[in-house]
Amino acid sequence: MDFSYIVSGFAVGVLVGLTGVGGGSLMTPLLTLMFGVSPSVAVGTDLAFASITKGAGTLAHRSRGNVHWDIVKKLCLGALPAAVVATLALKRFGALDEEINHIIRYSIACSVLLTVVALLFRGRMLNWLKQHPEKQLQGRNLTIATIAAGAVLGTLVTVSSIGAGAIGATLLVMMYPRLSPAEIAGTDIAYAVPLTAIAAFGHWWLGSINWELLAMLLIGSVPGITLGAMGARAIPEKVLRGMLATTLTAVAVKLLNA
Repeated sequence: MDFSYIVSGFAVGVLVGLTGVGGGSLMTPLLTLMFGVSPSVAVGTDLAFASITKGAGTLAHRSRGNVHWDIVKKLCLGALPAAVVATLALKRFGALDEEINHIIRYSIACSVLLTVVALLFRGRMLNWLKQHPEKQLQGRNLTIATIAAGAVLGTLVTVSSIGAGAIGATLLVMMYPRLSPAEIAGTDIAYAVPLTAIAAFGHWWLGSINWELLAMLLIGSVPGITLGAMGARAIPEKVLRGMLATTLTAVAVKLLNA
């Protein structure tokens, strides 16, 4: 296996450590564009990668009391069944067929663009909600919206491996604007663990996980995430998010034109 996989895992790990988002948004397109990995295999391998790394992140956030388990439960009520249905759909239509790979490629590109929107406009959406508190969902409507958001994310993550990070966090900000950034991050990571695990199991069932590639990515990502987290406070968040949004936009354009 090429040593460049370890380097790629390290680079993505640093960016995730610095910004808190971008793992799937960068890793999956990187595997398909730079290394020529089949889109379905790239998605499956990245989901297994995410389930392991997010599991470690959940433990850290749980110890600090940053996880709202009631919200995690509601998200999972929508996300987990959606992941199963999406996996069965991929099985039914042939996850490794060339035509399905094209659909997955376009799904990845659309998910990346949604991540860019989430990165660029998350602050503005939060400010708007603070200025219009009457627009915030409450009670039963909030519960329904949370479950529905989970279903959308479950489908998106299973098909493209992208969406649980920036998109999920942005939806949480919109629905639960009173949560602190740390609580948003902790809750977002916690619900993503069972989601990515189920989706990864589904892709293992479909035969679209490269275990040797997964090991190489993990070897690089663990020290990368650690270094990125250590340097996160040294670089302004606005600069980091701008850099990430620019990179992701270029990735999406490349995927659409591939």
